[in-house]
Amino acid sequence: MPDEQAVPATGAPAVPPASAEPAAPDPPPTPAGLEAELPGAGPDCPARSSRWRRIGPVVALWLLAPWAAECSWGGFTVDDYLMVVVFLGPLYGGAALLIRETARRTGGGWPAMVLLGAAFGMVQAGLVDQSLFNDAFLDDTEFAEAAASARATMLPGLDFSAQQALSYLSGHVVLSICVPIAIVESFVRRDRRHQPWLGPVGLVVTGILYLLGSLLIFSDDSGRKDFLASPLQLSFAASTVLVLVGAALLPRWRRRRRALAVRAPHPVWAGLVVLGARLAVDVSPTWFGVALGVVASALAGVLIVRWSRRTGWGQRHVLAAWGVGLVVAAVGAYLSPSYVAASPTAALVGDVTVSLLTLALLGGAFWRLRTERPEPATSQPAGVAPQSGPAASQSVGVPPQSGPAEPRSGGLTPRSDPAAPRSGDGSAR
Repeated sequence: MPDEQAVPATGAPAVPPASAEPAAPDPPPTPAGLEAELPGAGPDCPARSSRWRRIGPVVALWLLAPWAAECSWGGFTVDDYLMVVVFLGPLYGGAALLIRETARRTGGGWPAMVLLGAAFGMVQAGLVDQSLFNDAFLDDTEFAEAAASARATMLPGLDFSAQQALSYLSGHVVLSICVPIAIVESFVRRDRRHQPWLGPVGLVVTGILYLLGSLLIFSDDSGRKDFLASPLQLSFAASTVLVLVGAALLPRWRRRRRALAVRAPHPVWAGLVVLGARLAVDVSPTWFGVALGVVASALAGVLIVRWSRRTGWGQRHVLAAWGVGLVVAAVGAYLSPSYVAASPTAALVGDVTVSLLTLALLGGAFWRLRTERPEPATSQPAGVAPQSGPAASQSVGVPPQSGPAEPRSGGLTPRSDPAAPRSGDGSAR
């Protein structure tokens, strides 16, 4: 019996015109999500787009971290950029990824990242290249004079400079860890910004690469420079790392707090507060300078954390606070020499390149955030922004589910004020 829909109202069967071609059958429906598995599927290639959204931030952070840590303050000329990114990528990129994953998975947010960044700085300066305890570490670099002046703050018994310790740790916190994370997260969609980016396999691979990178520096002649710290010094460094990691994992950072019904200040103010703390760290290689840097950094951190709980606080504030550290480093590049003496032309080209890259990174990040509305003021753990969206659960290896800076220790060498080496800078949010 013919289908009722094929019979006209008169009851006579419908006869197609003689010239009509038989209708082609409709293609079978594609199962949901299959397009993302087919190479080249769809006009915009959703498979590649989806894969790049998951892997892109990981690659960007891996490449940006070593450049920010060792090149953004003028430590290397342009000719050495590729070498720095390739050989120090596992060290700095691996650390930045592991620290970000830990903070985002535990809900510790930026306070946890700051503490873990300080722990990373102590690992690099105290255990890997051991520059913190080797007072001759910079003698064969352009920072030998600055290192000599830092000996005015030597701690008896442990035999390291408090000024260099502050410089190394603050430098790693800002340039090695927090600046790269803040920039890359600003380019990421809000629904993935505060979510993990690595799956179990990605975490294991990243951890192995970081350990291999650290071993390379420890065993290389230009890394540890044939120096070995005393058992007391190594014990102090390891204990400090454990204390910082323990503090980063405290439940208090995940505690829900009532949002303040006060409007957050303009992002510029967040940048100015961190700028003041950053400059205070390098004010003088004396005990007064060390005390001033510690107090200024602590006050800036407390103020930023309180502001972050106000209505209207968003990613622009985060970017302004951490981005100022990169700006200070780029400006300081014109005042600081590179590790190895370079011609005036090569030095100038390197400094201008740093300025252009800094402008492109921060300008592009702020442009990316220009239309983003501030995150709603809900009760969140300190430094943690609201999270939403199905894509937020996608991470690599995990399928979706419903002034001048100084040379750093831990890479090739450390550095601090316009003339002193250091390992990063900034303050926390």
